[in-house]
Amino acid sequence: MLPQPRSRSFRKLPALSATQVPLDLLMDAPWKRMPQMPNLIQLAVPGFIALLLLEAVLDAIMRRDLYQLKDTAASLTMGTGNVILGLVSKTMVFAIFTVVHRFAIFKIGYQWWAWILLFFSEDFTYYWFHRTSHECRLFWASHVIHHSSQRYNLGTALRQTWTGSFMSFVFWLWLPLVGFEPVMVLTMQAISLIYQFWIHTELIRSMGPLEWVINTPSHHRVHHGSNQRYLDRNHAGILIIWDRMFGTYVPEQESPVYGLTKNINSYNPLRIAFHEWVDIWNDVRCAPTLRLKLRYVFGRPGWKEEQTARAAHL
Repeated sequence: MLPQPRSRSFRKLPALSATQVPLDLLMDAPWKRMPQMPNLIQLAVPGFIALLLLEAVLDAIMRRDLYQLKDTAASLTMGTGNVILGLVSKTMVFAIFTVVHRFAIFKIGYQWWAWILLFFSEDFTYYWFHRTSHECRLFWASHVIHHSSQRYNLGTALRQTWTGSFMSFVFWLWLPLVGFEPVMVLTMQAISLIYQFWIHTELIRSMGPLEWVINTPSHHRVHHGSNQRYLDRNHAGILIIWDRMFGTYVPEQESPVYGLTKNINSYNPLRIAFHEWVDIWNDVRCAPTLRLKLRYVFGRPGWKEEQTARAAHL
């Protein structure tokens, strides 16, 4: 059964003074009627820590040198900051999704098939958000945090942005507008984030036939590589099919060199969180024309370096 267009009926409201709001309107807020969903990220934290410790122990036994104390401490600090700021950003995003959902095209609700449809819709959205975060400097300024470690381990998975959640939500606005419930969208985003934790490991080499369908440690190692052939590849969240469809898939062949093409070489959380924002500000401030200012904000990351390198060969 297809979802039906939403019908809108409006109650006739009593006239209000500037300082008077009926209590029943406050109590009729949409979050009062939605099913209560558990905070999946908070529930997953003990599992994250347990798996991180297990990987660290195995690393010590196998002598792979996957962990470095200062690097892991920086990643955990970034993750902690992300969770704290997420208390604010998620409240803001839920409020915005709720407003958008009032204008939804369809009334989808919480049917079982809606979750299946939302899974593919959210994962498709994540692919384009993630790809844009590598192709537009404005979004790269937040995403670069996750790529700033020169190690690849489960600690790196927790190295998350402090600023991205306040603007990345725009990619998902179409979901509540179509008719998906805001709490469902946030829940599916959490599921995607939890899934992506375990793929940050070098201890799992291949997943066999599953490599064709889902995002795996091998695929994501490529994504974190700063090797020229690996740059801006494998943007998948859960399904690798989007990369295969849109031409951004590259298999793991040579060993990835982790980190940035120009590493910041710092464990300072403030520098990790804001170094690209500072660089954007400096570039915009010094740019002589409005066109260049806009390009420094919305152009591809590394555009300045590309121009400098090109000029050096003339």
